[in-house]
Amino acid sequence: MTGSFLTNQFLIAMPGLEDPNFFRSVTYICEHNENGAMGLVINRPMNMQLGEILEHIDIRDASTEARQIPLYLGGPVQQERGFVLHTPLGNWEATLQVTDRIGITSSLDILTAIAHDTGPEHCLVSLGYAGWGAGQLEQELADNAWLSGPADPDILFKKPDEERWKAAAASLGVDLDRLSGEAGHA
Repeated sequence: MTGSFLTNQFLIAMPGLEDPNFFRSVTYICEHNENGAMGLVINRPMNMQLGEILEHIDIRDASTEARQIPLYLGGPVQQERGFVLHTPLGNWEATLQVTDRIGITSSLDILTAIAHDTGPEHCLVSLGYAGWGAGQLEQELADNAWLSGPADPDILFKKPDEERWKAAAASLGVDLDRLSGEAGHA
C-alpha cells in the first residue's frame, strides 16, 4: 500500500460530493499512512482574521499585516485547535515535515513569529482539520468522491481561495464544469 499514500497531494471534491464540510473543497493531505489520513481544507475562509486569535492568546503587539491574515476552516475535526501550513519549514516546536519545503505546525512559537513578521514566507492558518481512519479515504476515492493529484504550492499559498477548487482540478487537466455529479459503473 506504500505507493498509494497521498501525502503532499490535493484532494479535490467531485461535484457530487454534497457533505457540507467538503462541498467544492480542496484538501491538502499533510499525512497519509496505513493508520489513516490528515489534511487541511485550503479554500474555506472563515469570517475571522488571525488578529482575533492572537488577542485571545495574549499576543497584542502583532503587526497590522499579521492581524489581517485570514483564517481557514481546515476541517470538521478539533475546530478549536490551530494549524499553520507553511513554507519554508523553519525550526518550530511542533512541526510535521510534509515535504522538504512544506510543514504543518501547531505550536504557539510560529504564531508569535508570524505576529512579529519573522514567520515563514508563506502560510495558511486554519482551525480544525480533516481526518480519515484506516482505509476510509481509500474507500471514498473508490466511491468517486474525490480527485487526487500532486499539490501545487502556488495554488496552496498564492491563488485566491475562491479559485483553488477549479485551479487544482485544472492542474490535472480536469474541467469541473464538464463533470457530472453522478458516479457511473460500466
